[in-house]
Amino acid sequence: MCSTGWTRRDFLTTAAAAGVALAGASAVTGTAEAVAAAEPAALPTRTALTNVRVFDGRTLSAPTTVVITGRLIGGSAVGARTVDGRGGTLLPGLIDSHVHLRDLDTLSQLTRYGVTTALDMACWPPSLVDSLRRRPGRTDIRSAGVPATAPGSPQSQAPGYPANGVVAGPDQARQFVAARVREGSDYIKVIVDVPGLSQATLNALVSASHAAGKQVMAHAAANATVSEALAAGADMIHHVPLDSVLTATQVGQYATRRRTSVPTLTMMEGFAGLGVPGWSYATARDSVAALQRAGVQILAGSDANVTPGVPVNPAFGVSLHRELELLVGAGLSTAAALRAATSVPASAFGLRDRGAIRPGYRADLLLIEGDPTADIRTTRNIQRVWAGGVEYTPAG
Repeated sequence: MCSTGWTRRDFLTTAAAAGVALAGASAVTGTAEAVAAAEPAALPTRTALTNVRVFDGRTLSAPTTVVITGRLIGGSAVGARTVDGRGGTLLPGLIDSHVHLRDLDTLSQLTRYGVTTALDMACWPPSLVDSLRRRPGRTDIRSAGVPATAPGSPQSQAPGYPANGVVAGPDQARQFVAARVREGSDYIKVIVDVPGLSQATLNALVSASHAAGKQVMAHAAANATVSEALAAGADMIHHVPLDSVLTATQVGQYATRRRTSVPTLTMMEGFAGLGVPGWSYATARDSVAALQRAGVQILAGSDANVTPGVPVNPAFGVSLHRELELLVGAGLSTAAALRAATSVPASAFGLRDRGAIRPGYRADLLLIEGDPTADIRTTRNIQRVWAGGVEYTPAG
């Protein structure tokens, strides 16, 4: 996609290229023995965060103490280095459910803003993805690797796009999925366009992915493509339409089929602001409101990217805070929005060691000033960040 001269069809076919749960202090501190067992190489360092109010998924606790022992939450506060939280709010590290990583600097930007887990939705080659994994003190990642796209699509013509990312028909679906599994992709992404991958090919890709034990992420940026993604059985549908509000039938299908929405409202807000006739941010917002009323699972994803030629580039880290604000604006409660960036994506993506402040969980923590359950904008008041137990200098 070029920054000038692009069309509605360009967005519907290439926007995805840019994307294209504390009962009290005793429960939080836990036992030193359990934590020490997870750090056999050396005596773990310990930090006691005192006078913090912990977000438990719905409300804030009374001021309490949370201990970090090595990489994990828990342990005794006796002898630990003390950090006075000054009555601030301690959140689980945030999870961005839709980013496009580029390099180590993108990880650093995420970490500075308290985004301690990033779920990448398109990045290659595999060696680049591997170089960004397991970076101590930096955002932890998962990745789709290369998405499936149709022959002749703008994605397929991107410089360096792997030939095995182009799927010409249902008979090539298993081969595509096998290639992603070999490369270490954590889930499979398919780009649903009109025109694009046929319904039969989408169905085959979802079937092959599920057979391989992988969830399917579907880019669907138009109303018609949402219906195709729903019909194919994709587990999560990323983006919401700008062209028309989701119908009651579509919303009902999300709910009854237990599909998850990652609406990327920050990206949709950006595209709606480009002045394309027929596109409206209110359309995207109203679709999210309808999904929320129907009880559909919603995750916070920013679509942060630095993709050349894409006219909307949400900044890594800070854009997730904007996403939380937009989700509240679309009808989610402040607590629900916070869960959409913590416990809910952790559960949805099978990340069983994060998303809440509990003994034995990763010490991914975000200390902020203020009460985000009263004003979601206070998530921006970052005081300290820990990623896997390592403190990182937050954005100033």
